[in-house]
Amino acid sequence: MVLLEALVKRCEEILRRVPAHVTVVAATKDRTVAEIRAAIAAGIQHIGENYVQEAEKKMREIPEPATWHLIGRLQKNKAKKAAQLFHWIQTVDSLELAQRLSLAAAQMWKTIPVLIQVNIGREPQKAGVPPEQVFSLAQGIRGLPNLELRGLMAIPPAPERPEDSRPYFRAMRKLFEELRAAGFPIDTLSMGMSADWEVALEEGATMIRLGTALFGPRA
Repeated sequence: MVLLEALVKRCEEILRRVPAHVTVVAATKDRTVAEIRAAIAAGIQHIGENYVQEAEKKMREIPEPATWHLIGRLQKNKAKKAAQLFHWIQTVDSLELAQRLSLAAAQMWKTIPVLIQVNIGREPQKAGVPPEQVFSLAQGIRGLPNLELRGLMAIPPAPERPEDSRPYFRAMRKLFEELRAAGFPIDTLSMGMSADWEVALEEGATMIRLGTALFGPRA
């Protein structure tokens, strides 16, 4: 109970510090149902999960209304289930994946907001398209009737200090503005995590994904 009370206080403090136009997504991989429910009670409205199956189990046990985001890599063979479960998909990184999501969404009579994941640090172990492929993927998604392209998402290289992330956030903001200038009606720039979210806000993030900052260190 003491741990949950501390969690609630952290959530409330973060929400006080974040501007009203910025969405806080709680990154809840490996977090318990009790922790997630406490975060929702504290005012967190957006929940981010990395894995489809783990999210499905948690959703069954969480009656409180929340907006669920997929923030982990999505395998193409799980696109249909992801389209069924999640309100947002933040990790679209290929046209084939987008096409599968759109087809699944059409079968459910829904439209899914999506973000293009950009591998802004060009790290071979990470998902996401390289920056030079963002425009062509955005064009492809624009032609899919059951997806709504809302913007970009990135996971920069893990920083030793928050300031290390600034060049990557700045590059993401530039890509975001270039897409808007090209006529894409996007409004979401998802970047910044527990180690660097304040720098992300300074560089134009409209959505941040926080795990440790809200929940504390993992047991």
